[in-house]
Amino acid sequence: MRLSTRVHGALDYAVGALMIVLPFVLGLGGGAERWILVAVGVATIAWSLATDYELGVLRKLQIPHHLWLDGIGGVLLAVSPWLFGFDGRAWVPHVALGLFAAAAAVFTDTIPSYERRGAR
Repeated sequence: MRLSTRVHGALDYAVGALMIVLPFVLGLGGGAERWILVAVGVATIAWSLATDYELGVLRKLQIPHHLWLDGIGGVLLAVSPWLFGFDGRAWVPHVALGLFAAAAAVFTDTIPSYERRGAR
């Protein structure tokens, strides 16, 4: 089963916002464990706004490129505790959200729905 680009777009904004808020809710320290999540969350929302899909605003970034960015961002997030040396303090949210982002990239359609294409 593949995710539609519409569902993927909704997940992009929701998970991006979660990445931004979660380190503050969990009380993660002010170092890399906090700011990696925030940076990937902001980046996710930014490239979502630029993506050519139902929930995109600028519609300049093609979906396959968006999905590559999601995959790379997810892998970076998943390995960040060991890459930046905070695995002893916090790693579960980074790995969970990173794997989720990477999986969403793999299982999403690369063509927006025909509804939006016909309405253009």
